Amino acid sequence: MTVLPITKIPRTGLPAHALVVGDPERAARIAAVLDGSHEVARNREYHTYTGTWQGVPVVVSSHGVGGPGAVCLFDELAEAGVTTLLRLGTAGALTAAISDGDLVIAEAAVRDDGVTHQLVPPEYPAVAAPEAVLALRDAAAAHGAPAHRGLVWTRAAFAPGVLRLPMEEYVRARVIAIEMELSALYVHASMRGLRAGGVVVIDGNAVDEHDTPYDPHRTVVTEAVERAVRVALDALTALAVRAGEPA
Repeated sequence: MTVLPITKIPRTGLPAHALVVGDPERAARIAAVLDGSHEVARNREYHTYTGTWQGVPVVVSSHGVGGPGAVCLFDELAEAGVTTLLRLGTAGALTAAISDGDLVIAEAAVRDDGVTHQLVPPEYPAVAAPEAVLALRDAAAAHGAPAHRGLVWTRAAFAPGVLRLPMEEYVRARVIAIEMELSALYVHASMRGLRAGGVVVIDGNAVDEHDTPYDPHRTVVTEAVERAVRVALDALTALAVRAGEPA
């Protein structure tokens, strides 16, 4: 069997529905809750597994930190036959109305990702598939997970440098969270004719980070991520069932 060069996933034979995450260890933990899961590829930060959830075959794969590397995974998953991608990650809130451990379902994203400006003009939107947003909303409600829908800011740099961060402007424009990969996913999916969505767990408040030290390893975040895994998997399988795709 031939494999693709960057992720080393097989060129054919993968399920059509994928859940993507940044952390390879998180991908392994998600794979552990699937039925019949096994690793199909491992190269660099790209660790890929397959299994079933509620009888639906799915892919779970990690892409590391940041949009440019993530696009490499999205490209090769699409080449291997994946048609639906949901991303599960963490993010900082940009409003006090959203608490640590809450979920944010990203309807669209600000394209500050460091890669998509090299792929399409700046006016090209980064938007989720509406059916993916609704599937994530319904799954969050079914699990009793506090969830908010809105715009997120995808930013390439994790920490600010000497340049001013336009935080106040985005807060005033009602962007509700900041993360690092979703706009790259949304642009890529639109370019390739794929279906994409994303949900992030809030692990701190980016606006108030100087008052409260950033600590993403607290119990409230860990428990929320565990719940969000099931939310994302339920949404992914619901999308497959609604499309009439085989279980």
